[in-house]
Order: sequence, then structure tokens, then C-alpha cells
Amino acid sequence: MAMVVGASNYLVAIPINDWLVWGALTYPLAFLVNDLVNRFYGAAQARKVVYVGFAVGVALSLSVESIDQRIAIASGTAFLVAQLLDVAIFNRFRVARWWIAPSVSSGISAIVDTSLFFGIAFAGTGLPWQQWAIGDLGVKWSMAALSVLIYGWLASRLAAPSGEAAASAAKP
Repeated sequence: MAMVVGASNYLVAIPINDWLVWGALTYPLAFLVNDLVNRFYGAAQARKVVYVGFAVGVALSLSVESIDQRIAIASGTAFLVAQLLDVAIFNRFRVARWWIAPSVSSGISAIVDTSLFFGIAFAGTGLPWQQWAIGDLGVKWSMAALSVLIYGWLASRLAAPSGEAAASAAKP
């Protein structure tokens, strides 16, 4: 999780075109990691992964000179809020059909993440951040759709954990 955040914070400052930055391609993996942890180990463990990912990701981002501190702060804020929202929404829908929880949680959390990140990181800079945000959200939703397929494949092949976490984590 921390590697995804660190790489994405570096890559977000590198535009692909007028609508997209490279970080948009890597960051959605954080939602996949979060949903898999939530499915197999429950919401409490998923929140722990979010907190550790947040701390390590922000520390990595602040330690790399080429990452602007405003981007690191925006990333940390957006990450923490959106990933915790993802955990809550996923947990709410975990007993529905296997694809509903990761689809709904990632889709809604992507809106919150994108709005917070681009608003905090780039508002007032004169950069085309609204365009980047629209492109970023489109990629996040596309990646979320692909991630649901990956999630389904991984969830059906990974062994369920034993104990209390297994009882609370519904299988897809």
C-alpha cells in the first residue's frame, strides 16, 4: 500500500497529456489492496493497513525531494479519508453479491479521493487541475472496473483465513 502511494505521489506531477497524469495509473491499486484485505481479514484489519499505508506513504513522499510538500499533504489527506470511506462502504455491502462491495466502495471513494487530492494539491496554481481531476477520475473508475475482475479472480483463489476474521469476511 505504501509503495503504491509513494510511487503515485511521484508520478502525479508528470502529465501524460492535458487530461491525465501518470499517477492516475498506479494509485487505483490502493483500492484493490484495501478491498482484498477487507474481504479476507475484515474492516478492522483493513483500517490498520490504511493507517500504516498512510504513515509510510506520507513519510516516503516527504522524503523525496522532487515531491512537493503540498502534493504529499494532499495525497495523505485524500488517501486517509477515501480509503477509510472505502473500508466503511465495502463493509456495509460485503454480504451482497461478491462484486457489489468492491464496485460501490471503489466508485464512491474515487470521487472523494480525486476531489480532495486535486483540490488541495493544485487549486490556485494555474495548472489545469480540473482537467487532470476529470481524467484521473475516469481512469480510477476504469481501473476499478478492471480491479473488480482481478478482485474476483484473487478472492476465489486465495485461501480464506481461519478464526474470527474468517467468520466476519464473506466470501465472493
